[in-house]
Amino acid sequence: MTSPSPARGRPRRDVLPGARVRLEPVDRGRHADDLLAAAQGDPHLWDFLGYGPFADAGRFGVHLDGQAASEDPLFYAVVDTATGRAAGIVSYLRIEPAHGCIEIGHIWFGAPLQRTAAATETIQVLGRHVFDDLGYRRLEWKCDAANARSRRAAERLGFTFEGVFRQHMIVKGRNRDTAWYSILDGEWPAVNAGFDAWLAAENFDAAGRQRRTLEQLRGAER
Repeated sequence: MTSPSPARGRPRRDVLPGARVRLEPVDRGRHADDLLAAAQGDPHLWDFLGYGPFADAGRFGVHLDGQAASEDPLFYAVVDTATGRAAGIVSYLRIEPAHGCIEIGHIWFGAPLQRTAAATETIQVLGRHVFDDLGYRRLEWKCDAANARSRRAAERLGFTFEGVFRQHMIVKGRNRDTAWYSILDGEWPAVNAGFDAWLAAENFDAAGRQRRTLEQLRGAER
């Protein structure tokens, strides 16, 4: 566990590199067309987000302009390194350098990115920057307690469930109970080693199917 320190920096508008993806500060001119195309094909994509779906490309572009101007949350487009196309959005938010605490959220992956190694690597890239580069103590994941997909993803990715804040928010006119998850700095080495082992080429067969799950490999690293 790291000691409290006020010297931690805030994440900046830098490109965060990975092997399969790179996270670029979101920009309407570079990313809007790709993101709008990627958002098609999943009728439930916007169900648990506080915005969307969007009536047309113009409104989606205005939405991206707002995200591009934001400092907290700080938004990134998930760009496939093989194609150069953006396929989703992630962000850092509730950034608290003095406490070494930060959240990832506003996450949406278009259908082409969902359930891929690139999607998993995206979360590793975010975590690696938080813990290894910036020296934070705690990485949070929060979601609507009714969002089964997000809760399953958090557990698969190595986040620990901490509880539910009841009647926490109102989103799109509905009550939201919020499920809280976290990874701590002392847990990150094993979580990160699990990511490395799962993403390794030898963990996939010729058809691209995983040989061992992320949970199995993370357990083996502990």
